[in-house]
Order: sequence, then C-alpha cells, then structure tokens
Amino acid sequence: MIKNVIVASGAVIIKEGKVFLNKHGEDKFWKFLGGKVEERDFSNSEMSLEEACRREVKEENGFDIEIISPLKPMMVPKPGSEDTYVVLIHFLAKKIGEIKPGDIDEFREFEIEKILNGEYGEEFAPNILPVLKSYLGMKKAGLIK
Repeated sequence: MIKNVIVASGAVIIKEGKVFLNKHGEDKFWKFLGGKVEERDFSNSEMSLEEACRREVKEENGFDIEIISPLKPMMVPKPGSEDTYVVLIHFLAKKIGEIKPGDIDEFREFEIEKILNGEYGEEFAPNILPVLKSYLGMKKAGLIK
C-alpha cells in the first residue's frame, strides 16, 4: 500500500549520443541530475517543477540548465522502502556553463546505446532505460531535435 509520495524533478542532459548522470545521496546507482521538489519550489505555481529541476542541478553540479522539453514522467518505488513511491518528472535540458560539483559524489557521461544494450557493468536508476527509450522515440518521430 502506498502511504507516501515524493515528487522529484530531473534534467536529462544529452549531447552527441551521451547522457550525463550522477551519483549522490543514499543511492549507489547512476541517475539523472535533479532531486526532490521542495516547498520553496512552489513560490511560482506555474513553473515549480521546472524551478525545482534548475535548482537541484545548480546545487548538485554547479551549472545552470535551459529546459527544452518535458519527457516521460514515471512513478517508481523508493529503494529500501515498502510504502513510498517517487513520482519522477523529467525534462530534456541543455547544460549552460561548466561543472562545479556541489552535493554529488560522482558525475559521468554514458553512451546511450551502450546503456540500452547493457554494455556497462554499472547499476542505473529504474527510470533511466524507459526515459532514454522514450527520448529516442520522440527524436525519431521528429518531436524533439
């Protein structure tokens, strides 16, 4: 039974067939840049999810982003919790500036095709594959550049 829901907003930054991922917090797997939507993100009700995404990326990685388009939203169980789910709101984004790591443990680029083919001996968050597949489908359909 779902008792708790956390809303998180994340940036999917893709350049030249590679996606930027990081590790931070309790989780030991690679994930998109972003994090939990906080109360302060609701000061602008029309843009709260986008603002949360921008804020989290800046705090964790030290650079700004330009949001290009919404991507596949998802709901996944929170690792290590039986009654908490995380609603993940993804945005295709462009990196502005250089990386100046803040709260993250590691930051790395991964080739999308190698992730999809399971060629990395790494653990990825459960939303990585579905979101990348959705992105590629949207790109193929001409919905995004």
